[in-house]
Amino acid sequence: MKRPRSLRRPKFRIADSAQQAVGGFLLAGPFVVTAEVWELAAGMSWLQAALTAAVVGLIGYAALYRADTDRDPDDEREVAGIPVRFVSLMIVAFGSVGVLALLFDAPATFLVDQGVVGVELWATTSKAITVGAVFSVVGAATADSVF
Repeated sequence: MKRPRSLRRPKFRIADSAQQAVGGFLLAGPFVVTAEVWELAAGMSWLQAALTAAVVGLIGYAALYRADTDRDPDDEREVAGIPVRFVSLMIVAFGSVGVLALLFDAPATFLVDQGVVGVELWATTSKAITVGAVFSVVGAATADSVF
């Protein structure tokens, strides 16, 4: 049962993005530095990467708007018809993995040292980011919903 609008949490605030970032970075870290993630990404096709990215979106949407019944996507501010909270969640989910991968120099550690360079390096890095985002989105959405 939904709460009356007067009792619902305030609409999306910048502090919500900060909470998402904490959860996203927390769960992304271990996967960025795991060789198996990078090996898995190297073997993925672009279709698999796209489907993985879609799964990240589905997990995020379900966590924000289905698991948390106090939130209604129709009541939130939108960008191009998409709730700002969800846009923020996707930026955090993929962005936190990307930032950590670059900060930890993971592409060089797991790919360049094995002779992977150029377009293949960036392609595999992008695929690894989608794999890590599966876990990052869980942390980001949980932090957003709990706090």
